[in-house]
Amino acid sequence: MQKTVKILFVFCVVIAMVGMATQCYAQDPAKKLGRGLANILTGWVELPKNIYETSVEENVLSGLTMGLAKGVGMTIVRTGAGIYEAVTFPFPIPEDYVPVLEPEFVFSE
Repeated sequence: MQKTVKILFVFCVVIAMVGMATQCYAQDPAKKLGRGLANILTGWVELPKNIYETSVEENVLSGLTMGLAKGVGMTIVRTGAGIYEAVTFPFPIPEDYVPVLEPEFVFSE
């Protein structure tokens, strides 16, 4: 039981750190790898985020239809971008290790 609580606590701390990250561009492979891993782990957050944002901006029905569709698409895109950046982190592709996806993290605005 305590091991599960510790793992959950560490997971929450990592999510909080990613959520507080500021908009910045990586200039080295380590930052690119970190960004890739963060997007792999948090890509699924795009789904509820897009449902909520569309519901607030338009209405609940739009949130449950268009927000859901956009969320599924962005989940695939963000997770895919994370995998791409994690695999290609040693190489400066794109130039100067700039993010493949904007915003850089799911929690950035």
